[in-house]
Amino acid sequence: MQYVSTHPRKVRGEEVHQTSSEKKRTAKNRQLHKSMSIGGLEHEVSGASFHKGIETEECEVAVGKHPKLFREAVEAAYIVPDADHFVDAPDVKEVADRLKLWLSVGYPVHLIGPTGCGKTSMAMHIAKELGQPVVWINGDEAVTTTDLIGGYSQIEQETLRDKYVHNVFRSKDILKADWVDNPLTLACKYGYTLVYNEFSRTKPLANNILLSVFEEGILELPTKFGEERYIRVHPDFNAILTSNSVEYAGVHKPQDALLDRLVGIYMDYYSFNTEVKIVRAHTGVPERDARKIVGVVGSLREKLSDAQKPGTRACIMIGQGLKALNGHGSVNFEQLCIDVMATKTSSPADLLEKQSLVKEAIAGFA
Repeated sequence: MQYVSTHPRKVRGEEVHQTSSEKKRTAKNRQLHKSMSIGGLEHEVSGASFHKGIETEECEVAVGKHPKLFREAVEAAYIVPDADHFVDAPDVKEVADRLKLWLSVGYPVHLIGPTGCGKTSMAMHIAKELGQPVVWINGDEAVTTTDLIGGYSQIEQETLRDKYVHNVFRSKDILKADWVDNPLTLACKYGYTLVYNEFSRTKPLANNILLSVFEEGILELPTKFGEERYIRVHPDFNAILTSNSVEYAGVHKPQDALLDRLVGIYMDYYSFNTEVKIVRAHTGVPERDARKIVGVVGSLREKLSDAQKPGTRACIMIGQGLKALNGHGSVNFEQLCIDVMATKTSSPADLLEKQSLVKEAIAGFA
């Protein structure tokens, strides 16, 4: 229960006594004004609330006047992975062009492929190219519809007592429910780009909310009260979903009704030369070392099952280890490869088998 004085005492423009929630809200507003201080944007959203998105009319006015500053503020509130060292190669461009084509005609795109093949990097790179703020969801077993759309974070009860007039006592109780928008709602409201990583690791029931978003362009907030229960999806809204192939552990098969509303693009591992460029861009190792790394990892892919195949990420990890050694230390190239491959072993016998495969692959590039 929160007691509010009708004539609060203030010092230097701030109330002397604040509850913990009020202090947090004040700190958030200060951070918002700091992030929007360039170009005078803070004067236009003064007093507005900002919680992982813009939620008041004053801030919506600022969107149109200062889109760049507004975008920077949103991106500062939502931490999303950076698509650094993105390599421009023919096979990369081919996938990127298809992805941009379908987004340009209004369809959400589902990137499907083996682990470590660059799905997330591709999604983030294209999302940034679209020029809208990017919001991020990472799917897993525990994700619910509320995690996607938001919910009532708290219900506050305020008791107002007025003793200003002598012999007059007035008491009033006010219940306030604070709604907090989560990534899907923000993206639909303001035309952001939604990147739903590991989409198929979320249980299908939680993703039912996407059906009306992708088909009718309407987002329903089942737990919200009043007229704001339905939101018309912003015309600039885009969605990119990424999933591992169904043979991977922990992957749920999405419902057919939802898949019918998506465009599916299957991604495989890039070509030898493209992976060499990617390894060099991420690690800075000489081309000779990068070619050896990619060759060894490619050889292992041919001999392992789909769920066990090492991806481009494994090449980068080996390259980073090799770069850190810089010719020094007791760890050799073979051991680096074995350490990276050991993450997908199920038993000592499995590890011995992979050690043998690594030695065989390295011998072929000696």
